[in-house]
Amino acid sequence: QVQVVESGGGLVQAGESLTLSCAASATIFRVKILGWHRQAPGKQPGLVAEFTSSGSTVYAAPVKGRFTMSRDNAKNTVFLQMNSLKPEHTGVYFCAAKDLRTNRNFWGQGTQVTVSS
Repeated sequence: QVQVVESGGGLVQAGESLTLSCAASATIFRVKILGWHRQAPGKQPGLVAEFTSSGSTVYAAPVKGRFTMSRDNAKNTVFLQMNSLKPEHTGVYFCAAKDLRTNRNFWGQGTQVTVSS
């Protein structure tokens, strides 16, 4: 069974930076990492950034210009560089992926990001 594992979360102060990682347990020929979502306290998960079918990246408005998503295909790992963090960026960040064999979407366990003011 394939999986993705997020890491890199933590507690930071407003204005600081963090880089999250999402590592797949299989190659890009089996697992396609789709992007990142965030679940803020008491809210439903929402999109942070995702790759489009053309290979570009779409960012949610609250993070545009602050966050950058990149990937290392050789390691099948996706990164989320988060700069100038604000308290409203607090939440659990989940990596979304697709099992290309079953065409089933799945999630990692998430990594907590807490930004203090």
